[in-house]
Amino acid sequence: MLKAVIFDFDGVLAESVNIKTEAFRRLFEKEGAETVNKIVAYHLEHGGVSRFEKFRYIYKEILRRLLPEEEFERLCKRFKELVLEGVMTAPEVDGASECLKRLHGKVKLFIVSGTPEEEMRLIAKVRNIEHFFDGIYGSPETKTELVRKVLSTYNLKADEVVFIGDAMTDYDAAKETGTGFIARAISETEGLWRGLNVRRVKSISDCVMELGL
Repeated sequence: MLKAVIFDFDGVLAESVNIKTEAFRRLFEKEGAETVNKIVAYHLEHGGVSRFEKFRYIYKEILRRLLPEEEFERLCKRFKELVLEGVMTAPEVDGASECLKRLHGKVKLFIVSGTPEEEMRLIAKVRNIEHFFDGIYGSPETKTELVRKVLSTYNLKADEVVFIGDAMTDYDAAKETGTGFIARAISETEGLWRGLNVRRVKSISDCVMELGL
């Protein structure tokens, strides 16, 4: 019996993925077009990974130089400035409000995001959706760790929970914790799910039907 639904945020409840992509472009534009394209490709291929992990990977594996602590802090601060307002005002994913309204009160609802938790809570408050959720969780913990926290905190069994996401980190968190999974698959991300036995929706409102509620 379904008792809880976990939502990713970017690309699942809000059309905010491109806002963060553009932020990565602007942060590293001085590195040149070829390098920026590699950075953006890495960002897009690792949706749901926290910005902190991405910055460290970018410096180590793409830029191949040390990341001083003061530069790391500057990147984090500037990224937050570039993204926060845009994410707060980004249009919702088709059907998101309808889905939340129909599920609210029937099952427990959660957000598990790669966005820093304090920011994620603020975004949910400004967008006036925080009241739908029993818990809102974000980085620095991984999504797998956060799903485990939801299960233990709310005394839920894995087979009573479904994670709705749009990235491999969402799928991996569901697989590693044993929860169900539904992918929001649009044309740009359809290839992610090829060959995987994954339920897919384009509109989040379709999730209600997929969940049988």
